[in-house]
Formats: sequence, structure tokens, C-alpha cells
Amino acid sequence: MDMSLYFRIQHYPLRHNVEKLSGFNDDFFPSCDISPLCEVTVKSLMLDHANHYFFGPMAIITDRVFGIHDIEYITPNMISAFHVFVAIVSAKCIASDSLLSRRAGVGLFGLRSMLDDLDGHVARERKNEHRASSDIGSVGFFVDGMCDGLGAIALLIGCLVFLKNNPPRRGYVQLQSILPQISDVTKDSGVGTPYKGKVTSKKLIQKLVCLGAQMLLSSTAWNRYIALYQDLLERQNVSNQQATCQTQAFRSLLMWTVAWLWRLFNPHAIIHATLLAIFCDKLWEFLRAVQYAGFIVLLGLICISEMHVLEVQAFIHKTLTNSTLSV
Repeated sequence: MDMSLYFRIQHYPLRHNVEKLSGFNDDFFPSCDISPLCEVTVKSLMLDHANHYFFGPMAIITDRVFGIHDIEYITPNMISAFHVFVAIVSAKCIASDSLLSRRAGVGLFGLRSMLDDLDGHVARERKNEHRASSDIGSVGFFVDGMCDGLGAIALLIGCLVFLKNNPPRRGYVQLQSILPQISDVTKDSGVGTPYKGKVTSKKLIQKLVCLGAQMLLSSTAWNRYIALYQDLLERQNVSNQQATCQTQAFRSLLMWTVAWLWRLFNPHAIIHATLLAIFCDKLWEFLRAVQYAGFIVLLGLICISEMHVLEVQAFIHKTLTNSTLSV
């Protein structure tokens, strides 16, 4: 799917030219009404794979089937509030001792993700907008962000309750057996391999706090770069020369690389990785793996993104300067 998206970006118009996409053959999404490949924006390019290719189209189909955007008393903010309730129910399931219940909780949180896409879709439909973008500074933007944050907190609390009720083991340590009596005492856990004990609640909280901090850092940076790239690459009141410059920057390999990395490490992707770990009953292993590595990856990506934004700004500024000097 990413290859199809890259091909679409390189070979078809980017600036509000849906009518010119008649030659674009999309085997997975035959209609541009639901296809994530027809309307390409900065936000859609930086959106994680699950939301872009699955939950987003599912939200559009749900709206088409039930006509939600035509029901006046159902507002986008109501949908946002409802998906917080779904997240709480999901967290309750994730806190369960039963693996089946936890997997059901993962499914419910997936429903929450679809509702999160639905509120944005309904808001755009009522404004007669069809391009995915972040309405930075609007009431809906802050309400949706707050509801997303509450959903993430509910997920983390569910994980904490589960791990406290089912504390992971630290594992075994191999010790040399010196006396027969010691071997007899430890025979239940294997000769010469005494058990080290359970992980403390403090360790559990530390790892979940690190995961939550990574979600917050990723969300803050991700929204910042969406806003910057939208301002640089999607501004409409520009000259033809400036529009050409925007298109060149959008189609550049470096822009694709930076955006693709954000698809992997944005807050939604981190949440979905956590859900996958819960589904596979590998939550503790996941928390241990990302506790420090996650910060290193995110800080590296932020540095790369910041340098790229400056490069794009310099490129556009140079174009504007040359255009001014030539007049």
C-alpha cells in the first residue's frame, strides 16, 4: 500500500485535482470517496498505517451507511466523548486476568480508534471539506486531543492494573550448587536455579510512565510538524512558481522518508504497538524493550524533522527571494 501511495504522489496531481485522478487505478479502494490514496495531504502522509488504510476508510463507510453527518444532534465532540467511554470499557477488559478478555479489550480500543477517525470525518463533511488536515487551534482540535489523551490514560491504567494483578517474573539466575541441601530446597525450580521473585510495583509504574511520556512526546512533536508542513506545503494563496516549489518539496525522497518514519512512531502507532503486545500476551516484554529505546528513536526523529523543516523553509525562501529579485 505504501508503494501505491508513493506512486500516486509522484505521478498524479497533488493540489485539489480529484477530477484528474480518473486514470489512477486503485485495486484496494475502487472509489475515491473512501480511498486513502486519492486525496494526499501532509496529515494523511504522516498518519499511521492502521488509521490511514483501515480505520479511516471504515469511518467513512460507517458515515455513508448511517448518514451520521446528516444527524444534526450528533456532533463531532459527542463522538469524541463517546470514544472516551469506549476506551474506559476497553481498559476494564485489558485489566482482566483472562487473555480472551484482554483481546476483546484490544478490539474495543480498535473501535475507539475508528470513532476517533469518525469525529474528524463528520466535522469535515459538515464544513464541506474532503481533505484530511489538522484544524490547529480550533475548539474541536483541543476537545479531540483531550479525549485522545484520556483514552491513552485509560489504556495505561488498564495495563497497570493487569500487571499489578499478574506481576511478571524477573526470571531465573543460574547458581552453582554447593551443598545437597540447597539443591533439595530449590528442586521445584530446577537444581541450582533459585527463583529471583516478582517485579515490584515501582518498576511497573516506571515502565508505564516511560511509555506514557513517549506517547506525549510523540503527540506533541507529531502535531507540531503536521502544522509546520501544512503551512509550508499546503498554503493555497501562492503564485504558480511557489506552488511548483511546494510540489517539488512534497514529492522529494527526504519528505517521504521523514513522513514515513512518523507513520511508524506517531502516538497512534505507539498505541497500536501496545495493543498488539497485549493481544500477543507480550506486554511486559514490550515495555522493557521500549523503555529507553523509544526515547532515543523519538529524539532522533525530532532532530531529523527539525532539520528538514529548516531545509524546506530555506528552499521556499530562496525561491521567493529569487522571484522578488527578478521582478
